[in-house]
Amino acid sequence: MPRPPDAATLNRLKQAVGPAGFSTDPDQIAPHLVEWRNLYRGRTPLLLQPASTAEVAAVVRVCAEAEVGIVPQGGNTGLVGGQIPHGDGNEILLSLGRLNRVRSVDPVDNAMVVEAGCTLAAVQQAAAGVDRLFPLSLASEGSCQIGGNLSTNAGGIHVLRYGNSRDLVLGLEVVTADGEIWDGLRALRKDNTGYELKQLFLGAEGTLGIITAAVLKLFPRHREVQTVFAAVPAIEAAVTLLSHVRNTCDDAVLAFELLPRLALEFVTRHLPGAVDPLPVPSPWYVIFDVTTGPAIVERSLAAAAEAGLISDATMAGHTTQAANLWRLREGISESQKPEGASIKHDISVPVSRIPAFVHQATAAVKALIPDIRPVPFGHVGDGNLHFNLTQPKGADGQAFLGQSDKIHHAVHDVVAALGGSISAEHGIGQAKRLEIRRYKSAVEINLMRQIKNALDPKGIMNPGKGVA
Repeated sequence: MPRPPDAATLNRLKQAVGPAGFSTDPDQIAPHLVEWRNLYRGRTPLLLQPASTAEVAAVVRVCAEAEVGIVPQGGNTGLVGGQIPHGDGNEILLSLGRLNRVRSVDPVDNAMVVEAGCTLAAVQQAAAGVDRLFPLSLASEGSCQIGGNLSTNAGGIHVLRYGNSRDLVLGLEVVTADGEIWDGLRALRKDNTGYELKQLFLGAEGTLGIITAAVLKLFPRHREVQTVFAAVPAIEAAVTLLSHVRNTCDDAVLAFELLPRLALEFVTRHLPGAVDPLPVPSPWYVIFDVTTGPAIVERSLAAAAEAGLISDATMAGHTTQAANLWRLREGISESQKPEGASIKHDISVPVSRIPAFVHQATAAVKALIPDIRPVPFGHVGDGNLHFNLTQPKGADGQAFLGQSDKIHHAVHDVVAALGGSISAEHGIGQAKRLEIRRYKSAVEINLMRQIKNALDPKGIMNPGKGVA
């Protein structure tokens, strides 16, 4: 296990990053020690903010020699506590925000090289500057950082079309657990010369090494996008509608998201300016983007209505209307807060089994808490739902959260029975470190531990996080 840093080690770490690269000021450190839901709080004797890959490597060499744990942190938007140090105060917190250069953008190679501390929005803007698209899209894109996105294999709304974060990476620069720098910043689409090393670090949550830069894939920008908000009578109709739209719109679906009536009520109640876009309430809704002409989408919607898949729909006439429709989806998590405490799940099942999951998981949690308010929403296009559960009206929030373990077990048992995953895009972090052992086989856990032991034998890289 890692050791607490002594005074000499702390001094060496400060020297490695220089006067501008560290802080011991409690007020400056405090925002880095808690995540936005206030579920995980930690302590650290030192916040390091290196400005180069060389400084990151110097820090890791000191920590490796002293066997001190390091917690890498990006924009601190993670939801499972992977970026928060533990409460014993024995770990160094390493913030990558100063590594924020866009090193190059090449529209011919359709690739760009960016440092880990670049915000996702900055990456998107740099791509747009050369008339290209970087398709990763998250509600937190103004503050989350690309290094954290890659370390957690973030998903977002465009996985259906472009894949997860790991699918958008051509190469990586990584500081290993012994402080060496692996320069894998190659913009190659084909390289069949051995193990695919970058995939070890993508989604590893900083437990094997620290991503300091990446070569990202770029794509042509969409010349027209139609945004549709539709009412569907049942969740089964939403899944069928997905196949229908893909078949009738030349498989040009960019994003396809599900939300229940309760989520829309939360958003219109608590999000300023949010309004219900349709006149008659419906039990379920979908919002989707299609990169094709409006006439094709209109014909698809007409056929869907005739088949009973939708009861009503509206298509945005311009980008402002589209943004307002997407705001209804993106504001769900924020709008749950005023309704009280919530127990959240980030699960995936095969798309065809989404209706079965929602029905079975809802029945399971209502058997435990009859008045619980399920809010299942999210990326139905790729099988990833956020099965969030809001406390009953008037209930005690802390007492409700005290039942989290049994609620998690009930939901995750349904996921496992349907061949799904209990963490679709948020990772494991601290939140699911024990829970994951109920569902991963001993063989799988052992293989992951062997990788961890091989690449980080001293256990200093984000200790106590992830599977191994």
